[in-house]
Amino acid sequence: MNKIEKSAKAASKAAGATLHAFKGGKAAARAVTPAADDAPIIALDLPMAKLSPAMAAYFKKCQEKLGFIPNVLVAYAFDMTKLEAFVAMYNDLMLGESGLSKLEREMIAVAVSSQNRCYYCLTAHGAAVRQYSGNPLLGEQIAMNYRAARLDKRQRVMLDFSVKLTAQPANIEDGDRDKLRRAGFSERDIWDIAAIAGFFNMSNRIASATDMRPNQIYHGQAR
Repeated sequence: MNKIEKSAKAASKAAGATLHAFKGGKAAARAVTPAADDAPIIALDLPMAKLSPAMAAYFKKCQEKLGFIPNVLVAYAFDMTKLEAFVAMYNDLMLGESGLSKLEREMIAVAVSSQNRCYYCLTAHGAAVRQYSGNPLLGEQIAMNYRAARLDKRQRVMLDFSVKLTAQPANIEDGDRDKLRRAGFSERDIWDIAAIAGFFNMSNRIASATDMRPNQIYHGQAR
């Protein structure tokens, strides 16, 4: 077993995860759940690099807290600079200080991903909406058509803005920002909404370009 495979195996050992491979090379390592995941994780032959100490610790933390390592992290693990940048931005936007609740942030992720028809993010973040809301129906509605969900005014305006920013970014005007203000969002909140929508537009495109596949475990969570 080479060093790359050992790094991936060490990160997923707590849950007895098996090693799978990205498409191609002998050095390609997969750290996924024991259940039959949809392999390969991505359609590109990008062998996993040796995890940096910070990322090895982060993979271990994910394994201990979640019981698995999200495939998006494995997909980025061919390059530690890209992986660390992705993790830092994701954690700041989705888990850091904000006037937006974690549920609201996940709702933005799903509404944007629905516009982009991103299989990976709809699966992973649809599960997060179900978990944070305690409402499986809400997760499904936002994934399919957020306008069908029974949202309060704040949530509806927030998702209207996020979807318009996704589909018609050049058409965002002062009136769109004013609607957010009237719904109770601060100037910083508006920045955060835009940043989260922007991040998931980027993430959706990377996932679609590489045919990134979500961990199977997401499909059954919080049903």
